[in-house]
Amino acid sequence: MERRKFTREFKVEAVKLIQERRVTVAQAARDLGVHGTVLRRWVRESTADAQQAFPGQGQMKPEPAELARLRREVLTLKAERDILQKAAAYFAKEAL
Repeated sequence: MERRKFTREFKVEAVKLIQERRVTVAQAARDLGVHGTVLRRWVRESTADAQQAFPGQGQMKPEPAELARLRREVLTLKAERDILQKAAAYFAKEAL
């Protein structure tokens, strides 16, 4: 069974249904055909940061994306440093 995917607009409207129209999570879940736990998570994400909630499939929020980029850069720099250390040790042996 394939996992269902919901658009950002659908999620925003579902959250509005719960928050603005005061529909219970259980009723909204039945009406929309979504599990109540999923709706509660959407409400929690929207409440935490409404502008960046539901960024979309494969898209990260700016802070985690920057963190991931920096981690990749650190790995690259460590590999380059290790190569340079080995080269320096190799040439130091030849000089003796």
